[in-house]
Amino acid sequence: MSDVDPAPLRTSRAALPSGSATIGLGLLVGGVSIYAFFRLGQDALGVDGFKPITSLWFVLFALVPGFLLPIEQEISRAIAHRRALGDGIGPVLRRVAPLVIGITVGLLVIVTLLARPLTNDLFEGSSVVTIGLFVALLAYAPFYFARGVCSGKGHFRTYSAMIALDGALRVAGAAVLLLVGISRPGPYALMVALTPLIIVAVVAASGRLSSGPGSPATWSELAPNLGWLLLGSLFAAALVNAGPLTVDILGTTAPPDTVTRFGNAVLLARVPLFLFQAVQAAMLPRLTRLSTLGDATEFRDVLRRLILLVGGVGVVGVSGAFAVGPWVLELVYGGGIDRRTLTLLALSSAIYMLAQAFAQSVLALSGHRVVALGWTVSFVVYVVTAAWSSNELYLRVEIALLSSAATAFVFFGLRLRSYLLRLASRSRS
Repeated sequence: MSDVDPAPLRTSRAALPSGSATIGLGLLVGGVSIYAFFRLGQDALGVDGFKPITSLWFVLFALVPGFLLPIEQEISRAIAHRRALGDGIGPVLRRVAPLVIGITVGLLVIVTLLARPLTNDLFEGSSVVTIGLFVALLAYAPFYFARGVCSGKGHFRTYSAMIALDGALRVAGAAVLLLVGISRPGPYALMVALTPLIIVAVVAASGRLSSGPGSPATWSELAPNLGWLLLGSLFAAALVNAGPLTVDILGTTAPPDTVTRFGNAVLLARVPLFLFQAVQAAMLPRLTRLSTLGDATEFRDVLRRLILLVGGVGVVGVSGAFAVGPWVLELVYGGGIDRRTLTLLALSSAIYMLAQAFAQSVLALSGHRVVALGWTVSFVVYVVTAAWSSNELYLRVEIALLSSAATAFVFFGLRLRSYLLRLASRSRS
């Protein structure tokens, strides 16, 4: 099967990149599944008893996107670049596979070395939850690798199905555990961990991951970018998942339900991020191809429409959190969080979403070092603000999330302007 584009790049006036709606459907299913899984788990274990799973969730999705999303993005970018030039993708995949294995092994070693404090301090003494984290890291490595291949090749239906099934299978398993009366956190942790392996096996059997021959792939094509992308992505993922973990670390005397309830509020405030994730997966290949072809005019036009869309969704999200957020949280999870917290969490999420849009655009223009520096600076701002901003536990985390997102937004916005000027100059020459 050929992996070279059969036709040249066609520009589009659509507000969303091709594939966004398809991916959005998968993310909608996946997003609803997250809320359903948290609700089923809390029904089975109680708000206090679900705390180890809440901690597992935010640790896992700080580590997994932080270390593995760069793999997905760089595979997607490299495939899109080669397809724009009419080159095959097989050598790229063979070059990056050992790196994926190395990163995964490194993560597994770290989790093994930290198993005792993770079990005692975050997972309420449940060693099975720690095992679940270990298995999940092993499972999500091929999952993200496969997503990168599907995104770069334009197989957005498969990409969407992977996301949807990751959530739907987890919910189905949690429902079975609830029905049979399982009231220990360990089986729910393993449910989180095992679903990606099933999905990757099905996608591989479908042939969607096939690749054809091409020119040799050098480390200069991948490795330098991956290093910077890894650093930036790690801090970006840490920021978006840091809230509940910070509450857990700083609230040493607080009851377990303090972490669970804050985690519920974070999930609710993230609703606008689901749309952006759909846009992001289709956005990077498209902008990369425009950058490769030197089309500065279309690059700016696509970016402008995307920023308007993402900003509009952010405004709706913040307004909704203020107007009906407490009522929705009470309806779904039994409340426990006030209007101020929900509104500030939604505002920080909206600003973070815009910062990510700028950062993705800089990545498409090969600004990997800039992205790494921006997210590193933002994370430092988060740590400093969380440590000294307030004596109130929730408020200090809210301020830290807001200030770090604003730092990233300003940093990437300024740097993107200079990159766009360079692209325009190259396009005229």
